[in-house]
Amino acid sequence: MSAKTQHNNILLAVLGLVIVVLVVGLIGFFTIGKTDEIIQGEVEVSEYRVSSKLPGRIVELRVKEGDYVHIGDTLAILEMPEVNAQKKVASATEGAAEAMSSLAEAGARKEQIQGAYQLMQQAMAAEEIAQKSYTRLQNLYNEGVMSAQKRDEALAAYKAAQAQVLGAKSQYEMAKNGAREQEKAAAREQAQAAKGAVEVINSLLHESVQVSQVEGEVSSIYPKVGELVGTGSPIMSISMMSDTWGTFNIREDQLKGLKIGDTFKAFSPAFGKDVKMKVYYIKDQGSYAVWKATKSNGQYDLKTFEVKARFIDKFDGLRPGMSLIIKK
Repeated sequence: MSAKTQHNNILLAVLGLVIVVLVVGLIGFFTIGKTDEIIQGEVEVSEYRVSSKLPGRIVELRVKEGDYVHIGDTLAILEMPEVNAQKKVASATEGAAEAMSSLAEAGARKEQIQGAYQLMQQAMAAEEIAQKSYTRLQNLYNEGVMSAQKRDEALAAYKAAQAQVLGAKSQYEMAKNGAREQEKAAAREQAQAAKGAVEVINSLLHESVQVSQVEGEVSSIYPKVGELVGTGSPIMSISMMSDTWGTFNIREDQLKGLKIGDTFKAFSPAFGKDVKMKVYYIKDQGSYAVWKATKSNGQYDLKTFEVKARFIDKFDGLRPGMSLIIKK
């Protein structure tokens, strides 16, 4: 083979290689460069957390995760022995105060004086019970097995019982000496205050039975039966399935003028169809959130925005966490 022929073959090979590179480049430019941008979001729902105003022990859970509950359904029952003890003290105080008020109104007689004495004895007995309860809780607190809050509640009940003894003694003395008009008014006010204290305790006892305030699906239950829950600690979460929306994180160069009130279509892979949505919330993610840095090539940084949109046409089966796809 001559040198000229070899030279021609080399030229043809190089030319063929150049042509292949150009073809691959053109294919990449017209295909890869035309790929649709995809923005992925997900379905979210409102969550309602069930909690108690007072600490207590879970004695019964009436629902389980996945159950659908309605307003008024019983969810959990708690045991609050300290509040029950306070109710007994408050009820005894109410009875004593009402009796003292009656005595003041009717005027003291021998039998009434004796009754005032008995009520004083009753208040003293209630004080003794409160003192024992406080002493027991103080010892447990000293051993580190009781919270300061429960110790303080017992101390408050003990101090209240002491005050009730002093009140009962003064009422007894008033019954012996006869009541003046001002004393009668004071007795009425004391009886009213004692009644209010009982109403407050009864209101707190309602917290021992937790009922649903919303309609939805029980998504999570935190404590087990027998465990203690603190004041305000969540007992369970309820997903309000009627209140759903979609959340998307969109880079600002992809917003394309999107604003609150605009509508768009998103694809739901779970149902294999498009869903129509309406934007109701747009907010930047802050400097700590996802950025796309472009300063390295002399341009600018791109910030990410959180966009929330509600479903215009709702349909059954939407679950939190389901994907939503927007193709640009």
